[in-house]
Amino acid sequence: MTENAQQQPTAPITELPTQYTPAEVEGTLYERWVEKGYFTADAKSDKPPYTIVIPPPNVTGSLHLGHAFQHTLMDALTRRKRMQGYEALWLPGMDHAGIATQNKVEQQLAEEGKSRHDLGREEFVERVWQWKEEYGGRILGQMRRLGDGVDWSRERFTMDEGLSKAVLTIFKRLYEDELIYRAERIINWCPRCLTAISDIEVEYQEDAGELVSIRYGEGEDSLVVATTRAETMLGDTAVAVHPDDERYKHLIGKQIKLPLTDRTIPVVADTHVDPEFGTGAVKVTPAHDPNDFEIGRRHDLPSLTIMDEHGVITVHGPFLGLDRFEARSTVVGALKEQGRIVAEKRPYMHSVGHCSRCKTTVEPRLSMQWWVKVGPLAKAAGDAVRDGRVKIHPEDMSKRYFDWVDNMHDWCISRQLWWGHRIPIWYGPDGEVVCVGPDEEPPTGEGWTQDSDVLDTWFSSGLWPFSTLGWPEQTEDLRKFYPTDVLLTGHDIIFFWVARMMMFGLYAMDGEVPFHTIALTGLVRDEFGKKMSKSNPNAVDPLVWMDAYGSDAVRFTLANGANPGADVPIGEDWVKASRNFTNKIWNATRFALMNGATVEGPLPEASQMSATDRWILSRLNTTVAQVDAYYDDYQFAKLADALYHFAWDEVFDWYVELSKTTFFAGGEQARVSGRVLGEVLDVTLRLLHPVIPFVTDALWTTLTGGESLVIGEWPADSGFRDKDAELEIELVQRVVTEVRRFRKDQGLKDGQKVPARLELDGTALAPHEAAIRQLLRLQPEGEGFAATATLPVAGATVALDLSGTIDVAAERKRLAKDLAAAEKEKAQANAKLGNEAFLAKAPDNVVDKIRGRLAKADEDIARIKAQLDRLPQQ
Repeated sequence: MTENAQQQPTAPITELPTQYTPAEVEGTLYERWVEKGYFTADAKSDKPPYTIVIPPPNVTGSLHLGHAFQHTLMDALTRRKRMQGYEALWLPGMDHAGIATQNKVEQQLAEEGKSRHDLGREEFVERVWQWKEEYGGRILGQMRRLGDGVDWSRERFTMDEGLSKAVLTIFKRLYEDELIYRAERIINWCPRCLTAISDIEVEYQEDAGELVSIRYGEGEDSLVVATTRAETMLGDTAVAVHPDDERYKHLIGKQIKLPLTDRTIPVVADTHVDPEFGTGAVKVTPAHDPNDFEIGRRHDLPSLTIMDEHGVITVHGPFLGLDRFEARSTVVGALKEQGRIVAEKRPYMHSVGHCSRCKTTVEPRLSMQWWVKVGPLAKAAGDAVRDGRVKIHPEDMSKRYFDWVDNMHDWCISRQLWWGHRIPIWYGPDGEVVCVGPDEEPPTGEGWTQDSDVLDTWFSSGLWPFSTLGWPEQTEDLRKFYPTDVLLTGHDIIFFWVARMMMFGLYAMDGEVPFHTIALTGLVRDEFGKKMSKSNPNAVDPLVWMDAYGSDAVRFTLANGANPGADVPIGEDWVKASRNFTNKIWNATRFALMNGATVEGPLPEASQMSATDRWILSRLNTTVAQVDAYYDDYQFAKLADALYHFAWDEVFDWYVELSKTTFFAGGEQARVSGRVLGEVLDVTLRLLHPVIPFVTDALWTTLTGGESLVIGEWPADSGFRDKDAELEIELVQRVVTEVRRFRKDQGLKDGQKVPARLELDGTALAPHEAAIRQLLRLQPEGEGFAATATLPVAGATVALDLSGTIDVAAERKRLAKDLAAAEKEKAQANAKLGNEAFLAKAPDNVVDKIRGRLAKADEDIARIKAQLDRLPQQ
């Protein structure tokens, strides 16, 4: 089935340590892979390319389970393609993470009693670079622990020289195409970080507030508005009502007095207002609310900014200089003194945005910022999916993608930070505005200054698929490896990253898509389905699990839960089970090597093989075909499950066990089965390698003498199938399973031997008698054999002599007790189900549960009676 021609074989080792110790294998093996250059892609190769770019982790970050999950899947895809003969490139790198990194360094400075302003911009930026070199990139070392097969020679950073040139190039192109502009708009503002922040940097949580109802105006010309942010009334420039609301039609167009001020404001009619919500009248503060801003634009209302960047009130009067939260209670007190509070304050739970970095409550704020006009870019991004150039997997996630790109608002790209790509705009002394490209000199002379803002981190990461390959230069890498093949990422960043890469890729690369497939994953959750969070006790450091159980065990657990687009629950017990799987693979391979498993020479002809040999090869090829189909459909959970059950159940628990009598007997048939077992292990290890690379490479090189599975060949389905052999072994499995169940029911220990007569003549089971006896611990009949139990199964008969092996009287007594309990359970369930009054009141789920108890009791009664009937007669 497979060839080792590409390998440089060494003398095979036929012994393995008795136990697998991941810590003694993984680190050394990974460094060997890197030193050998297995992960380094060759742009000059004539092999077909396969490219994945890694979602760049923050330079401040460390490996969490979400990273481990996605990296495992990307690594599996890349390793398989490399084995299939592709020039596979998995390109690593990090994001400079503007606000997160700046906060880290500012915290460091605060410990020294300094701020960034004490250093000045240039010295502060240099300090951040120093921090990056000393502390940044910890996650890259952790990726090695996980086994990431990335091309370290191509590692990139969003602020390295090449990527910075790409940022400046695309900014100037967009600016000259009038797709970048500067304007006042409402943005998310963090009064602690003193910058605009993106939507993804805002965390919403339910906060307890107070809803205050306030009367505006006097007498018949008054109305009531309700708000949780009373302080913003100082910036109100209108009250809005629905144009069809009969209660307020007489007020539309009139001016009413704004309490606590000397201003009057108009009542405007706007269809945005829901007349059924609250009083049907809303205060309009265009400078401090995004919905109000849009109402203001529609009605040409002024926008009054009432707070500075620190959230401090700037309106002259009694509230000047108050913090926004202090002003809130003070304003309410003043309104109460004037009799403007219509209803007492009442608790009100509402969703409030907080800065994800410092947890400060975000303030919507009117601000002059730089924006990308996304209309034409977003349309192109939507068209690329609609016309099939880009596939979204699973397909039902397409709706979420279209919801974003079809309704996208212009994107605020400026940030009031010092760390990041500085906006390449210069302002002249006479109002000139000049955009400077990467190969241009900025204007000089007195009065020229550069814009002080930097670009949103997502701007540079949106260029990632092509900037990392050398764009805007037409490099060999760009020609070979662009467009990339698949973007594998979480569905939670479709808008923030995926859509922006689509927009920029199509724009910069003349309509060529940045990737052919978007494979979306869910989020990793704890074993109970709850979101993992550092603030909750359920957060898990994957490195702890790697230390305890090995990286392969963590990887296999994550892959085994990866259904497309669905969240992934994970618990430590599942990692332990995966560790047991890696141990099983190790032990079974060790047994095989000690019993003649080999890959030397061609496979024997089918006519030389036993039915057991033909069965396992048939099942092997079916598994190869299944795994290929699952990979092509990104069904990682299904391929992991298929490999687990094939390896553990069919190879180790059935084939190896069924073949033991052959191996122990020796001779030509043992040689044939040894070659078949070697083939099966060879292929199984190849199939498993992309998901669990460490243990498989260690075992495969020992089995085959090959150089490394990393550069091994991916197995192909040879087409060999033997349905007759599969049916024959299924009969053997039925006999063994049924007799094992009977032994367990009779309380026999696993290793306890029992005399038995097997009546197999005339059945396909006859050639397997020795194996069946071995698996079932069945001795020959011997003298004085007396069948005390007879089991007809699969067309054969198994007669057992249990005399002396069990205490029949004690077993009858135990089973009689269990039967009485089952019959009592059945009677109680029948009594409830026969009670009409109970059925009339009980919820459906309760009734269903009782019906389930009744069905279970019936099953138990039938099973116990059958066990009693099979007991020897006294």
